[in-house]
Amino acid sequence: MREAFTIGNTRVRPGGRAAIDIRVPDLYTHTGMTLPVQVVHGRRDGPRMFLSAALHGDEINGVEIIRRIMHEKALNRLRGTLIAVPVVNIYGFISKSRYLPDRRDLNRSFPGSEEGSTAARMANLFLTEIAAKCTHGIDLHTGAIHRENLPQVRAWLDDADTERMARAFSLPVILNTGIVDGSLRQAVEKMGLTVIVYEAGEALRFDEVAIRAGVNGVISVMRAIGMLPPVKRQRRRRKPLVAISSTWVRAPQSGILRASKPLGAQVRKGERLGVVSDPFGDNEKAVKASAEGIIIGRTTIPLVNEGEALFHIARFESPETVAGHVEEIQQELNPATDELPPAEPPIV
Repeated sequence: MREAFTIGNTRVRPGGRAAIDIRVPDLYTHTGMTLPVQVVHGRRDGPRMFLSAALHGDEINGVEIIRRIMHEKALNRLRGTLIAVPVVNIYGFISKSRYLPDRRDLNRSFPGSEEGSTAARMANLFLTEIAAKCTHGIDLHTGAIHRENLPQVRAWLDDADTERMARAFSLPVILNTGIVDGSLRQAVEKMGLTVIVYEAGEALRFDEVAIRAGVNGVISVMRAIGMLPPVKRQRRRRKPLVAISSTWVRAPQSGILRASKPLGAQVRKGERLGVVSDPFGDNEKAVKASAEGIIIGRTTIPLVNEGEALFHIARFESPETVAGHVEEIQQELNPATDELPPAEPPIV
C-alpha cells in the first residue's frame, strides 16, 4: 500500500480524492482567498503530475479542460498522483484580467519569493505547494485577448522526456520554443520536472474543438507516461510535425482588417492574408505572408494599428502534411460530426 499524499494540511489516502483550499493573500476588502486544488491519489505508484490553468486569469479554456478530465472514469485506474489546479491566478480570474492586482504577469514572476510582491508570493506558493511534489506537469493556455491560437504544444525538445510528452499529446503542431525567463516552465524544469505547454483558443472564450483536443491530449500523455493503462484498440496516431521556426505578419498601416485566411490554413510566401483599409476603402494595403507555412495564431479584432501582430505563421519542412492533419483533427473534434451523443452537450 502506498503512503498517503500530503498537500497543505490535508492527507489523501491511496485510492482517494480530495478538494483542498490553499490560503493565499486576502483581498483588501478583508475577504479571504484560497487556491482551489483537487488531488487524485492512485492506489499504485506512478508519476505525479500537475495540471494547471488560468495562470493568466483570462485564459479559461484550460479551466474547462481540467473540469472534464476530473470527471473521466479512467481516473479510477490511476497510477501515481494527479494534482489539478484549474485557476492558478485566482485574482485575475475574478476580474477577467490576464494580470494580478499588482499589474504583474504571473508567468513572468517565477520562481518568486515568500516576501516579494503579490506575484512573487503566488509564484513561490505554486512551486512549493504544487510543483515540488510532482515529476511532470502540463500547463494549459490560450491566446491573449482578441487573439486566437490553433491547438498546439510548446516544449523544449532538446530533452528526450519532454519530447516524448509533446508527441504523446498527438496534435499536428509542436513548437520547439525557447524557455522564457520568469516563466513557470523555466522554474519547474530547473526543479527537474518534465513539462509541456498546451496553447489553444482565445482569452475569455470557450472553444469546443480546443477543449476536446486538450482533454484528449492530456489523457494521451497520462497513458504514455504510465499514469493510465493503454487503450486496447489504439487509434491511428498522427505523427506531429515540429515547426522549424515561426514569425508574425504585422499590419502595414492602421485601419480595418478584412482577413481572408483562417487558423490552420496553409499559405505561401507573398500570398494575400487580408486587406487593411480606412473606413471608406479608399486607402487599402494587402497583408501578405512573409513565409510559407501554417497559420497557428491570428487576431480576432478587425481594428488594427500599424505594426500590430495579425497572423502567426509557423514554418515546416512539409506544410502540406501539417495542413492535412489540422483539417483531420478539426473534423474529428467538431461536435457536428459526433457519431454518438456526447456525455454532455458541447459548448457552442
